[in-house]
Amino acid sequence: MIRTPLRPLARILEARAKGENPDTIERENIRIRHEQMRDHARQRAEGRLLVLGLFFVIAFGIVGARMGLLATSEPMEPRAEAPGARIHASRADIVDRQGRLLATNFETHSLYAQPPQMIDPVQAAQGLARIFPDLEAEDLLEDFTSKRKFIWIKRKISPEQMQAVHDIGDPGLLFGSRDMRLYPNGRLAAHIMGGASYGREGVHAAEVIGVAGVEKYFDDYLRDPANGNAPLELSLDLTVQAAAERVLQGGMKLMNAKGATSILMDIYTGEVLSVVSLPSFDPNNRPRPATKGDASDSPLFNRSVQGVYELGSTFKIFTVAQAMDLGLANPGTLVDTKGPLRWGKFRIRDFRNYGDRLTVSKIIEKSSNIGTARLAQQIGTDRQRAFLKKLGMLEATDFEIVEAGTGKPLLPKNWSELSTMTISYGHGLSTSPMHLAAGYAAIANGGLKVQPTILKQDGPRLGERVFSEATTAAARKMLRRVVTDGTASFGDVAGYAVGGKTGTADKPRPQGGYYEDKVIATFASIFPSHDPRYVLIVTLDEPVDTISDEPRRTAGWTAVPVAAEMIKRVAPLLGLRPSVEPVELTDISLEQN
Repeated sequence: MIRTPLRPLARILEARAKGENPDTIERENIRIRHEQMRDHARQRAEGRLLVLGLFFVIAFGIVGARMGLLATSEPMEPRAEAPGARIHASRADIVDRQGRLLATNFETHSLYAQPPQMIDPVQAAQGLARIFPDLEAEDLLEDFTSKRKFIWIKRKISPEQMQAVHDIGDPGLLFGSRDMRLYPNGRLAAHIMGGASYGREGVHAAEVIGVAGVEKYFDDYLRDPANGNAPLELSLDLTVQAAAERVLQGGMKLMNAKGATSILMDIYTGEVLSVVSLPSFDPNNRPRPATKGDASDSPLFNRSVQGVYELGSTFKIFTVAQAMDLGLANPGTLVDTKGPLRWGKFRIRDFRNYGDRLTVSKIIEKSSNIGTARLAQQIGTDRQRAFLKKLGMLEATDFEIVEAGTGKPLLPKNWSELSTMTISYGHGLSTSPMHLAAGYAAIANGGLKVQPTILKQDGPRLGERVFSEATTAAARKMLRRVVTDGTASFGDVAGYAVGGKTGTADKPRPQGGYYEDKVIATFASIFPSHDPRYVLIVTLDEPVDTISDEPRRTAGWTAVPVAAEMIKRVAPLLGLRPSVEPVELTDISLEQN
């Protein structure tokens, strides 16, 4: 604001020249200045009142919105939070496809001591040693009589242990409430659950974090409050998983195997309804990882995805299917099986002498290495490699557990023609049983690639085409004949028309070469073969059937009976009713008289 002089000299001189009173000019300027000051003060007051009014409107709006939100929300009991407990410990549940609980949180307590508040350290140390056998009274007493003001004793204790510590009655022994991860089914689906542990810890709270399996893979989702604690829904079926584990455990013992794994997959959605790896563990008391020796000896080792093996003759159906897709053969094409097949200094032989020629269908039925290798020669290295890559056999699977990323297939350093021939019947390329399940699912569903998943799906999840429908139809008939007339005769289950392929591969030595008396036995099956719904893979590590006088290690004697028993148990649980397999009428002609 520009201040005008009260007695401007020019006007004063002019007024005196006219004979007017100069004081009138001063009084007039004082009046004008006061009016300006009054107008400015009024404008400032009006602005302040407007701002204050807006503040009250916004404040009452927020209060009203909060009251409306509380009025429409579900009522709940108030929970008092411990001062300073800023560690977020909430974690969503994990359930199976039917909503049955697989993992949840359990409220427990931690135990700690404050030595300055203790009355009788000796009695407290002796009492704790009786309650917790893994603690030493001497070590506790040394800590209690030191200058330390805080001592962790147990990160989590049971209600019974808490009551026993209460009974000691020492005020220096204190408790802090916290959550722990609980797996109510114990060992069931342990390798899928993986397990959880504590991250950041405080006296009254602890950060629960996943350490393996789906717990670690979906750790961000399970810990995110924005999900509203919505449970993570898996594709597993708890009853099917329990039956599969029981059968596989019994089969592993009966066949004297070192380890075993099985995978049951829906061929259209890729959902894994059951996956078992033995030996197993209890995720409630997860053992420490092995620091030496063979990793596969540890119960933490997940054979379904981490175990990469030469899966033997189960690969033959892929070779035959590719040859038929390329127009190089059909089920009735005769192939030279006279042996041995020579390639340089190497010899490829069959388990038995099957004659000089076999049809392609008989090559699968009899499991001829020579016949499969000759088809692979016609296919060629480049086409074989491109086909296996398209099928997903050359990269780790995207199965949603952290261990799956470590199961990368072992490829030959030099993919020569010899490698092409041996890979055609499952040697020279090591993959996981999960890879094999995905490959057989493509054959069973009509030729479309399927991605294995542990998450519940709303419907089919089919990928690109890898086989023609005509090829897969012919391949399924061959797999069925393997069971009815071939190497998997023990795999037939009345009412479920099982089709499949056996595979027996010599187990490699760590230092190179192969064991003469140790094998990996696998049976890859589909059922029902005339209207496929599921793929089942059963793999046994170092099995040997000692029931007869001569030990038997081949898959037909070891893995196949176990798979058949598993199908017999789980098929009714899957809602499959036994049915009569349709019979094709052949060599019948209609004549009219």
